[in-house]
Amino acid sequence: MSAHCMLTGTQPGFGNRISHSHRRTSRRFDPNIQTKRYWLPSEGRYVRLRLSARAIRTVDTIGVEAAVARIRARGAKV
Repeated sequence: MSAHCMLTGTQPGFGNRISHSHRRTSRRFDPNIQTKRYWLPSEGRYVRLRLSARAIRTVDTIGVEAAVARIRARGAKV
């Protein structure tokens, strides 16, 4: 599975490494993806989500029920 966030959809960015001699080679900026388990009271079960650190803070703000609803609206299976 690629490094992308289930809630925000953040994906890797691409750029260049620049050496001391200023030669450029391609590199990847991966988002800070963490796997986190949340209790979903409406379904009476735990859900395991792959979220960026920023999305974890979003879940703390809006709540897990609203976050799962947004993930499902994006078409992802939870």
